[in-house]
Amino acid sequence: MADVLSQGQIDALLNSMQNAEAKPAKEEKPKENYRKYDFYSPKKYTKDRLKMLRSIYDNYCRIASSQINGLFRVASEIEIVGVEEQRYYEFGNALNETDVITLARVELQDQSKNPPMLFHIAPTLMSSMMDRMLGGLGEDSTVNFAYKYTDIELALYERIIKYLVAITTDVWASYIKLNTSFERIEENPSMFQGISVDETVVIIMMTIHIGTIKDTMNICIPGILLSNIFDIIDKTKHLADKDNQTTRKESREEILDSIKESKLDVMAQLGTARMNLEDVYNLHAGDVINLNKPQDSPVYIHVAGQPWFKGQLGVNNKNIAVKLQDRVEGLKGE
Repeated sequence: MADVLSQGQIDALLNSMQNAEAKPAKEEKPKENYRKYDFYSPKKYTKDRLKMLRSIYDNYCRIASSQINGLFRVASEIEIVGVEEQRYYEFGNALNETDVITLARVELQDQSKNPPMLFHIAPTLMSSMMDRMLGGLGEDSTVNFAYKYTDIELALYERIIKYLVAITTDVWASYIKLNTSFERIEENPSMFQGISVDETVVIIMMTIHIGTIKDTMNICIPGILLSNIFDIIDKTKHLADKDNQTTRKESREEILDSIKESKLDVMAQLGTARMNLEDVYNLHAGDVINLNKPQDSPVYIHVAGQPWFKGQLGVNNKNIAVKLQDRVEGLKGE
């Protein structure tokens, strides 16, 4: 026969059911989205390298803003949106067939052969700058990514982009000596094969605000070029550190040479004693002062008032002398 629940058990069961209904459902925490890491294509550059690039192109933004202000007589703002390491095909896939990219030749001090640096400016921005160069207001925001430049506009494009390419030489000057120059304009980015599709590149993404127009400008730096630049920077830094060590050593020797002839007071301290003023007053020739030290205890040599050596008292050529034994470290006297 099945067990029969008591009235107390029935009440407890009903209360638990009521509490369960009254208890609100737990809110599920939104899942955090993480960027997937491609272990087949690990990152090539450390955060310190990317941080250095961001610092360099922060300076680029300031100089480019001044150039635009002077050329087009308009207040502009340029800021970096991000510095990302990608594969070149990711950069290429983001471009349209009608986009125009600029190839900038880069010459390093080691005369190595390097792929070009790529510049891409959104058509909205470039058309605004062209309009202002021709005397217009440059406020047409209807230009889209499918816009195709005319031959006259390509000539103006080339003239404007040369200013932005030349700035690169100045912003890298504090790190490395390189020379950037305009090479050519590529009207069809998909036809450009100067960089392997799987090559690692770093994209400098910037936002340019000119008047009422705001859009993006991207600079693509190939991995081979960056690797050569970083190698030269590391070698230069190593040589600079080595030169600094040599300079410090030579400076130390010069300082020692200049003070060799200086005269210093050297004193041998047999010991110390504490006496009352009355005892000092009553001292006479022939009195003996107890130094509270054994007879063969070491003697301390003081140079310019500071203890430098421990020695043994003796005689040399019928003169009292001290034989130096050990160097004193951190002793302030006894």
